[in-house]
Amino acid sequence: MFELRLLTDSGAILLTMKDLLVARRALVKDRTAARNRDHQRSLPLLKAQAAERLRQIERQIDAIDQALREQLESDAALRARFDILVSIPGLGEATAFALLIDMPELGHIENKCAASLAGLAPMARESGQWRGKRFIRGGRPELRHALFMPALVAIRSNPDLRAVYENLTAMGKPAKIALIAVMRRMVVLSNALLRKQSHWRPNPA
Repeated sequence: MFELRLLTDSGAILLTMKDLLVARRALVKDRTAARNRDHQRSLPLLKAQAAERLRQIERQIDAIDQALREQLESDAALRARFDILVSIPGLGEATAFALLIDMPELGHIENKCAASLAGLAPMARESGQWRGKRFIRGGRPELRHALFMPALVAIRSNPDLRAVYENLTAMGKPAKIALIAVMRRMVVLSNALLRKQSHWRPNPA
């Protein structure tokens, strides 16, 4: 039922936004590569050309961001979902777009399913009687990548998510594992808020 509603109501806009998001991610990779190459150049001409290429990439990213906003404003339902996502401290515009576009199922699925779709649910490596460490795999890697930096920000700006991180590290969990747990909690929180159609509010002390 959800897939049918998505296709009939916001499907065309989401497909357009998906194309824009894919193009944006490619430009971000180009920007990173250009910055890395710039550090290796010493000739003034090449450095000037590299600087101009970076400015061009930034202009193209800005244009895509504006196009994404225009698409968003054309659909009230998507705009309402977006506003809920950006209400979460540490979750900015770029990440909200990634969640909105890469996981349109959010708000319509169970929390465990949301974590699995994002590839953030711990999986046990097992074979016969052998039991290995639990790890994450599968899911939607681009979305997982998009959540990495916001999780670092959330540890500083979101008291609930900071508590998750600090509790795990206090228990001796590696920082990477604790950060993945924060990423997973961000997806689960997004799913829960979209299901309730409610903006984020801090837990009472």
